[in-house]
Amino acid sequence: MNEQNVIFFDIDGTLLDHDKNLPNNTRKAIQQLQDKGNIVAIATGRAPFMYETLREELNINTFVSFNGQYVVVNGEVIYKNPLELSSLMELTELGLKHNHPIVYMDHEDMKANVPEHDYINQSIATLKIKQFPTHDPYYYQDREILQSLFFCSEGEEAFYQQQFPSFDFIRWHPVSVDILPKGGSKANGINKAIEALGISKENTYAFGDGLNDLEMLSTVTNSVAMGNAKDEVKNAAKYVTKDVDKNGIEHGLKMVGLL
Repeated sequence: MNEQNVIFFDIDGTLLDHDKNLPNNTRKAIQQLQDKGNIVAIATGRAPFMYETLREELNINTFVSFNGQYVVVNGEVIYKNPLELSSLMELTELGLKHNHPIVYMDHEDMKANVPEHDYINQSIATLKIKQFPTHDPYYYQDREILQSLFFCSEGEEAFYQQQFPSFDFIRWHPVSVDILPKGGSKANGINKAIEALGISKENTYAFGDGLNDLEMLSTVTNSVAMGNAKDEVKNAAKYVTKDVDKNGIEHGLKMVGLL
């Protein structure tokens, strides 16, 4: 059994502050972790192409993307869990009838099924990434779609959840939800990663702040919620640190005895 510790960090609101910047104290804390021989990893809802620069900056080559549906360990893909194609096509058709567009995502790119929509512009803009989904309504054909973004107002996803029990709808923005395979989660992706690494659950840590972190924080042995997290996220974690803008990562690592 590998005796190293592995620490999984969410990105938005955890590694990156509210302005999508990496705080200097967080960068230093990550370097200190690595200098001590720990494995630093990422667990995010983002696609891998959305945070390639961040991985390079922090020298990270183990990561869980798409909320657990795409797992890479030491630069090698070890797990993929794509969405069911027939249900995805049915959801696309039903969404179009209600003016609710969709963005298809694989590990390389993302494409929208409509040329333009205000909800897409609103939500993607908050990520502050260089990529923006272009129009290709047939992008799902002949490729594995690992996650989709579905655009509807808060509460409207309940109707679709009832119609498509093989999917989970996890809200990440007032006008957008992640679509995942039923039961897919960061927690599941992390389990795949630590199994490949040969690391025990006792030596596994996780930091997060969002609703898509609930399973991760309630499952990982040493879990830390950011101070900026919602109460239900804090309640799922073993520890609660300070806000991401108030040295939350460094403080949390000291709380759990890693620094």
